[in-house]
Amino acid sequence: MKHARQIALTDDERKTLECWSRGRLTPSRLVLRARIVLRAADGTMNKDIAKALKTAPKTVSLWRTRFAERRLAGIEKDSPRGGRPPQAREQIAREIVAKTTQELPANATHWSTRTLAKALGTSPTMVQRVWKANGLQPHRTKTFKLSNDRHFAEKLLDVVGLYLNPPDHALVLCADEKTSIQALDRTQRGLPINPGRCGTMTADYRRNGTTTLFAAIEMAEGKLIGTCMTKHRHQEWIKFLRQIDAETPADLDLHLIVDNYATHKHPKVKSWLKRHSRFHMHFIPTSSSWLNLIERWFREITTKRLRRGTFRNVAQLIEAIVSFIKEHNSNPRSFTWTAKADEILAKIERARKVLHKTPTA
Repeated sequence: MKHARQIALTDDERKTLECWSRGRLTPSRLVLRARIVLRAADGTMNKDIAKALKTAPKTVSLWRTRFAERRLAGIEKDSPRGGRPPQAREQIAREIVAKTTQELPANATHWSTRTLAKALGTSPTMVQRVWKANGLQPHRTKTFKLSNDRHFAEKLLDVVGLYLNPPDHALVLCADEKTSIQALDRTQRGLPINPGRCGTMTADYRRNGTTTLFAAIEMAEGKLIGTCMTKHRHQEWIKFLRQIDAETPADLDLHLIVDNYATHKHPKVKSWLKRHSRFHMHFIPTSSSWLNLIERWFREITTKRLRRGTFRNVAQLIEAIVSFIKEHNSNPRSFTWTAKADEILAKIERARKVLHKTPTA
């Protein structure tokens, strides 16, 4: 029959163990070990210690023996564990990172944990740990587009200048069309949100027609001018310009920030603008919709009202859009542009250098 090791403590050892057993910042595993040793030194049996500390008798026996053999150092630090040697782990981690970032699998567009583990002779868990530690997510991609506009810098300076230093006695407006907004109705009624369950909606839908939203947001106060039309030709654009003209103070110049859609540059549009000298058009660079802040408002109406809405006909869709605009204008809020032109140009230049250095996959 085995007998538990007898524990005799020096004054210094007891003082240290009592400090560990009460320390708020002491790791919980060390608190438990210190309490085990203190009770063992008082002559308490292993089974009684285990019951009092709500742990296993084997755990009590382990740390009692460890202390008897190596004193405080025996319980303060864990013994080395088995497994892959550190150098081997570092080597396989380097191989995982290199293969993930520099190679592609033979019959796929990206690696999975299992395919890469099989290729390197390791485990999917090891691959997952290395990916997490290095911020690698081969299953995800982000879209991007660098503008090739030859006058990019010139247009950028013009638009950002309007945002940061708007002219006196003038209004700056961001304008655009949100085309082909669909009136979608779900084929079945969805279930409402409940505790522990998100709302549901069917994946399929019925198309009930489309409309185009013409919108312009005034940057100083955030008032929105908007209307829905069936088409988005130059005729509709001129009609919308007339609406802007009618709904803004007649004694102020109007600086409109728009994209390069052909409708905005139609000869008849140019002719109309010549007859209305208070309109000044500012075109953003090509492939730079992020520079037009009306797109930020379009995202807002899409996420809050349109994407999950159900509309049995175009009339219901237009009613929802008009209602959203009225709600916005009851407490208008604009968007504040903070990025400076030189910061944007420096970022674009860095992106171009990276893009030109990166080989095509």
